[in-house]
Amino acid sequence: MPDTVQLFITCLIDSFFPEVGEAMVRVLNRAGVRVEFPAAQTCCGQPAFNAGLRSEARPLACRLIEIFEQTRGDVVIPSGSCAHMIRHGYPELFRDDPPWLARAQALAARVYEFTEYLVDVRGVTDLGARWPGRLTYHPSCHLLRGLGVDRQPRALLAAVREAEVVELPEREDCCGFGGVFSVEHPELSAEFLKRKIANFEKTEAPTLVVADTGCLMHLQGGLMRQGKPQRVLHIAEVLNRR
Repeated sequence: MPDTVQLFITCLIDSFFPEVGEAMVRVLNRAGVRVEFPAAQTCCGQPAFNAGLRSEARPLACRLIEIFEQTRGDVVIPSGSCAHMIRHGYPELFRDDPPWLARAQALAARVYEFTEYLVDVRGVTDLGARWPGRLTYHPSCHLLRGLGVDRQPRALLAAVREAEVVELPEREDCCGFGGVFSVEHPELSAEFLKRKIANFEKTEAPTLVVADTGCLMHLQGGLMRQGKPQRVLHIAEVLNRR
């Protein structure tokens, strides 16, 4: 029997990018994994937590913990920011509540970002994906600096047949989204976005790959508003292409 994982789909994929979730399930199935989806899941509480609204974030975190406690297997997340919230935000949120802290730590020990799970847990890099053309990759802030995940998405993209992966200039710079940062500091966010898009254009790649849907939404929205022909895709969509 194949291993079973739980899919935590995140708010943005649920509301705006369902195709990313579908691609992720197909890729995990191809890697020999059975995917379950706890339908009662809701927000992990990250937006409220990042805004300093700890009392508002806590009930959302408690609910998510309770839901996934009823499941078995690793929890796979297609977003570095949400994975970071559960691994690092929850222990901080519950640090003065030992019973809930233990429950939060138990869930955190099961949580993996999508590319991290494929490479580090499944030992898979070549999924038979094929993408004829040039790609470039933007490492999201929470994924790169919060989780230390960078080697894994790069290894997966390097194994995509017919793909020419080119380096993004100033790749480690933020795209400007940053969740509530883009709302609280819209002028700075817009400048970060303009610079990221300019660096994207320098690669002459038609497709920018990300592993976090916050960046996907922000960058794709910026390209559309500027009337640019390039597109942004989640890495699951690229790995699903055969």
